[in-house]
Amino acid sequence: MIGLPAGTRIWMAAGVTDMRCGFNSLAAKVETALNENPFSGHVFVFRGRRGDLLKILWSTGDGLILLAKRLERGRFIWPQATEGSVSLSPAQLSMLLEGIDWRRPERTQYPMSGL
Repeated sequence: MIGLPAGTRIWMAAGVTDMRCGFNSLAAKVETALNENPFSGHVFVFRGRRGDLLKILWSTGDGLILLAKRLERGRFIWPQATEGSVSLSPAQLSMLLEGIDWRRPERTQYPMSGL
């Protein structure tokens, strides 16, 4: 993932989005459905109906970036809400993009106590 500037907010659009949407349609969804400014520098994440494809819209100040990722196996974990948005941390976004359940990450190995 591209490094995000400090203070960048990450928003997941709840529900499903038509993945045929491009820059302009997703920017319009940010304005209408999320009541946010698509050119604010925040990151907006959208998921398709099947759950194996997502798109990320991000404004860098001089233009929009549109990223897409499709999982070959499995589905992206998404909130149950059908409208609105959910805020993520950069670490949660990284887990989401890897197909990990970002809501309840569990350590598989705990640090050993001192020698």
